[in-house]
Amino acid sequence: MELGLSDEDLGFRDEVRDFIKKTFTNEMRKKLSLSKNGHVEKGLHVEWQNALYKKGWIAPNWPKEHGGAGFSATQKYVFETEMAREGAPRTVPFGLSMVAPVIMEFGTDEQKEKFLPDILSTKVWWCQGYSEPGSGSDLASLQCKAEDKGDYYLVNGTKIWTTMAQYADWIFCLVRTTKTEKPQQGISFILIDMSSKGIEVRPLITLEQTPDPHHEVNQVFFEDVRVPKENLIGEENKGWTYAKYLLEFERGNAYSPGLYRAVNNLREIAKDTPTGYGRNLIDDNDFINKLNECEIQIQAMEFVELRIFSALSAGERVGPESSILKCRGTEIQQLLQELSVEAISHWSIPFIEDTFANVNEPSIGPDYALTITPNYFNGRKTTIYAGSNEIQRNIISKAVLGL
Repeated sequence: MELGLSDEDLGFRDEVRDFIKKTFTNEMRKKLSLSKNGHVEKGLHVEWQNALYKKGWIAPNWPKEHGGAGFSATQKYVFETEMAREGAPRTVPFGLSMVAPVIMEFGTDEQKEKFLPDILSTKVWWCQGYSEPGSGSDLASLQCKAEDKGDYYLVNGTKIWTTMAQYADWIFCLVRTTKTEKPQQGISFILIDMSSKGIEVRPLITLEQTPDPHHEVNQVFFEDVRVPKENLIGEENKGWTYAKYLLEFERGNAYSPGLYRAVNNLREIAKDTPTGYGRNLIDDNDFINKLNECEIQIQAMEFVELRIFSALSAGERVGPESSILKCRGTEIQQLLQELSVEAISHWSIPFIEDTFANVNEPSIGPDYALTITPNYFNGRKTTIYAGSNEIQRNIISKAVLGL
């Protein structure tokens, strides 16, 4: 789909392209090309986000009074599209896109003053403490407990699948403060300093990874951790309301720009992949039909994204429609990953687990095949995290369709 861009928007597009050209270094490109999950070491993420911060583009969705970019809906679309076209790093969402909107909406003036500037400037690194063993999609069953001890809470329990917790300075957590008949009513939303005594972070190594500093998820343990009362967001036992608000932003990401890039990359791979008889995969009608069907689905989803971003620019909330984006975006993403594995065929088997290692031996198969299988394995989680897609369909049926 092509938008009719004004001269002003075309000028902004050129400005974004110039920024990427100057800022997205060869080192970042190389590291990201070897990444199995879209993450690189913390230093490179911080370097990229500092550049965006200095440019004033670090927070496209924040209100201008808190330091947001003030993009129009069209500018945000252009910005996301150009970043995805070049494969630039995505900003780490836990501070900027998740806890910050909650602090803005429900936090005190003191909390806004304390936390928002450091989130904006990437001085403080955040992670998310939601899921627990046995409490994933049924998040309301969580058991991590915060006991009221007067001027502080005493926190005991564990959180799991905590992305990049090994780097985090702070964690925002859902904790149980009261046992009630309806479990959602006894949950609170608190902010915890990761340097607090009694916190332990252990890595969880997934199928495509090896134990190294670049692993993605962790389990976080809390043993008699003291959390000051001023770190409570909003009212005690109202955390479920704040959690649902946050999840609108976690699920309401723009998928289509990155998916278009994946389609284009896959077409290039198909041009380079022989199928025998002097033909390449790009000449295989069955494969190309699958790819074209994916692109049609992306175009349909793009219309929904633009409608939602337009509403955001008018000051409206993302709302339950974010569940539509989450479902379609992650399912198309997985479909493209499956087609990528199909495209490289037998080269998908000898994938290198530690793609960041300095291996002297030549790679087996084409270089672009190194990360395709690890990305496929890593991508199995996308239809589960942020609330499984089965849960999202329940939300859509009730809150969007009124069934």
